[in-house]
Amino acid sequence: MRFISIIMLVLFSGSAFASGDVHYQVSFDNAAHHEAEISATFTGIEDAILEVRMSRTSPGRYALHEYAKNVYNVKAVNSKGEPLSITRPNPYEWDISDHDGEVTVSYTLFADRADGTYSQVDRTHAHLNIPATFIWSKQFVDSPVQVNFMPYDDSWKVATQLVKTGNPFEFTAPNFAYFMDSPVELSDHQVREWSVRSNNKDYTIKLALHHDGTEDELDEYAAQAEAVVDEHVKVYGELPDFDYGEYVFIACYLPHVSGDGMEHRNSTVLTNSSSLEESEFGQLGTLSHEFFHIWNVERIRPKTLEPFDFTGQNMTKNLWFAEGFTQYYGGLLIRRAGESSVDDYLETVSDIVNQANSVPGRLYFSPEGASMMATFTDAGTAIDRTNFRNIFFSYYIYGRSRALALDLTIRAKYPGKSLDDYMALMWADFGKNEKPYDRDDLRVTLGKLLDDTAFADKFFADYISGKKVPDYETLLKAAGLVVNKENEAEPYLGPVNFNFKERDAIVSNPVQVGSPLYTAGVERGDQIVKLGGRSIRSSRSWDRALSRHDVGETVTIEYISKGENILAEITFIEDPEMIVEKMDSSEDQEAFLLSWIGED
Repeated sequence: MRFISIIMLVLFSGSAFASGDVHYQVSFDNAAHHEAEISATFTGIEDAILEVRMSRTSPGRYALHEYAKNVYNVKAVNSKGEPLSITRPNPYEWDISDHDGEVTVSYTLFADRADGTYSQVDRTHAHLNIPATFIWSKQFVDSPVQVNFMPYDDSWKVATQLVKTGNPFEFTAPNFAYFMDSPVELSDHQVREWSVRSNNKDYTIKLALHHDGTEDELDEYAAQAEAVVDEHVKVYGELPDFDYGEYVFIACYLPHVSGDGMEHRNSTVLTNSSSLEESEFGQLGTLSHEFFHIWNVERIRPKTLEPFDFTGQNMTKNLWFAEGFTQYYGGLLIRRAGESSVDDYLETVSDIVNQANSVPGRLYFSPEGASMMATFTDAGTAIDRTNFRNIFFSYYIYGRSRALALDLTIRAKYPGKSLDDYMALMWADFGKNEKPYDRDDLRVTLGKLLDDTAFADKFFADYISGKKVPDYETLLKAAGLVVNKENEAEPYLGPVNFNFKERDAIVSNPVQVGSPLYTAGVERGDQIVKLGGRSIRSSRSWDRALSRHDVGETVTIEYISKGENILAEITFIEDPEMIVEKMDSSEDQEAFLLSWIGED
């Protein structure tokens, strides 16, 4: 994220900026109970009241996370150590008055979720997302920051994009925004690094991994990462000019962490509860996705996310591009690097085609509309039930489906060009100079690349602002690929999961709109008693009941809903699942496929 422009987020304040420094100290004496003790010293305070606060969200997140809920024991003293009075005007802010120009605020942080959004402190590590960890003041957003960590264990070391000093546990940041964008992992982790040359400069790429696996597994993972990084650079033609000459993957793969990935300006956080061995190095997918973000979203950045607001929601219509196109390239570049097979990648393409044609949310929201739902879906929590399974199409997979369609269309219609060229042009025009873009910039740049404004206008009208589904069958044929029914002539009533409670078949998921079960009135929480006269007491009996009928056949389904016994007619449809497969191809089709996904 652009740490210069984020400084401007404090437009809501009329206070003058302070000229002093901010110094944090962090210790973990009660790590066993997930607590950190933190102090923040603000010097050179120019206002009568020092306002400090906790963030409500974090870079890369679009929902609210209310970090203040895990802060307590807040105290303040002046430069002489004398206690100061504190008032709390709202749940996120503490105000300190009657100071002498210097205030030290101390507090306890509870932290027990390790991912890209929150923090976790325990005996094994301190995994810190900065907005979830540190108070800050809007009066000090352009002041330099210093932070000192006191490790819980002698084996701990630090992985971060923060600026190093001579002390391995002391770091600095040029300002508030860079500090907030710099996650930290203190643990007994292992490091691998390599050099990448770009624009006559050598940059260091580091992989810092906290795990319980072997050195050989780390070596293999680092080799995979290096191969994937090289393919990313080929798309854009260069690395960004990393501010301090290096980029670090901060990875934590342990049973007690939560799966996630979160991009930052010169680093990324990668967390997974499975080991490399258990997941068969499947974490490479998240690594690839997050690394693509160093161009797309960190520097090729939506104007509506600038300045980033740490005090409220951040919304943009362009997540289909920022996240969805990134999702497309995450898997594609693993394939091009030779770290997945052609058959593996065709499974991904099959998923894209199926989702684009069957996810019911496509009927309710366009990719732009789905992007605007991020406030409610991006790890946001609520206790009321929603109908998102039926009305929401994730901008990750929605955007990925559009990226595939656009890539194939450009390759077929404009020989010698591809989606790679579009991303490279967006980088040249908006990323390298860190000029935020708007929705029209995306459309105009596409027209500029192809010298075809009419095509760009229609593509955006149909597939970005509109809900039209691309013709994948025709598009994939150019690559010698065919779309077939995976389970031809097999009867189907819709995607359904059961919770068999005392052998009662309780529907445990929202029933998909448009499916035969939905049409018959079945809803989550209902008990399926019989299908076609056959009792349903297990997954096996459900599968057997399905197999005894044909597509187009109508039978009676008996179910109990809110205590009412209901009989309804239900008609079997054909399983809509599709699969993308290779067919006998011409030389042109083989060449098309090779230029797109690389050789096996």
